[in-house]
Amino acid sequence: MTDPNQDPLARYARQMSYARLGREGQERLARSTALVVGLGALGSVIANTLARSGVGTLRIVDRDFVEWNNLQRQVIYTEDDVRQRLPKAIAAKNHLEAANADIGIEATIADVDHRNIRQLCDGVDVIVDGTDNFEIRFLLNDASLDLGIPWVYGGCIGAEGQTMTIVPGETPCLRCVVPESPPPGTTPTCDTAGILAPIIGVIASLESMEAIKILSGHTQQVSRVLTVFDLWENRVRPVKLDGLKDNLDCPACGQRDFSWLAGQKGSQWAVLCGRDAVQLSFPEDNKIDLQEFAEKLKPLGTVEANPYLLRANIGEHAFTLFGDGRCIVHGTSDPAEARSLHARYIGT
Repeated sequence: MTDPNQDPLARYARQMSYARLGREGQERLARSTALVVGLGALGSVIANTLARSGVGTLRIVDRDFVEWNNLQRQVIYTEDDVRQRLPKAIAAKNHLEAANADIGIEATIADVDHRNIRQLCDGVDVIVDGTDNFEIRFLLNDASLDLGIPWVYGGCIGAEGQTMTIVPGETPCLRCVVPESPPPGTTPTCDTAGILAPIIGVIASLESMEAIKILSGHTQQVSRVLTVFDLWENRVRPVKLDGLKDNLDCPACGQRDFSWLAGQKGSQWAVLCGRDAVQLSFPEDNKIDLQEFAEKLKPLGTVEANPYLLRANIGEHAFTLFGDGRCIVHGTSDPAEARSLHARYIGT
């Protein structure tokens, strides 16, 4: 903790030396609150950066626990966190407080959904995306627009990543670019396509920089493009969004249809009594090609498929997929864990 006889902002001297931020910007950071949703690869880097930058209150939330294969890219965690089987929110809080005891860290272990998102957003100045699926991102997009809170989107797979900043009333929103959630199996996941750690650092740093601009009172400086990186092919591509700024056809910012926030879209769950399984279903049309999906999952475990359903055994869990996108996750009776496993392997 800072010496009470010392300038409380002294630890940020190098940051304040950057004239465009300065002491005034640093003081605004100290009075601000940021919500980081998801503490995996992106979220762990973002939370670490914002904590060390002096964001006054950092609200962090994640539904998962630390595993060995996280350590390759989720830089805030240690082997001891894995041995203790700590939830990511608690492990992150421990490490962040050790790095900066002068800020407030509010850690929540939760599956973010339409029932708790408003409470999580209460009093925050920016929402930063550290998630790994579009279902939660569309929920964040709805909450941002409805509550008037800027948010920063980011996503990575393989050696590729992309990010954009959404300022309600000023910029296009995520659904201007991606109107509907991709059907299960159409987007790769870290487990099916792999991921290289450097792309995480790039995208998370850009997300953090955008959040710092917003929190320090420099919203006019945020990026107005979707920035796409491919580090393997050495490509950076800014995608202009000017034509989407007043997109009346957008279901979210144009038509103000916040169906994800209202709980009308997104996965619904039911614990199957006596079966140690959770069924996930989806109100929207999520029809999938079972044979095509079987080929995608075969490298991860044993897969059997017929015209009616697919059964995949991956590690300690099994998944039964139906043509309408419905999925039974076997080996757990915890809906949050089931959703996490579904996002990891099925890809929504």
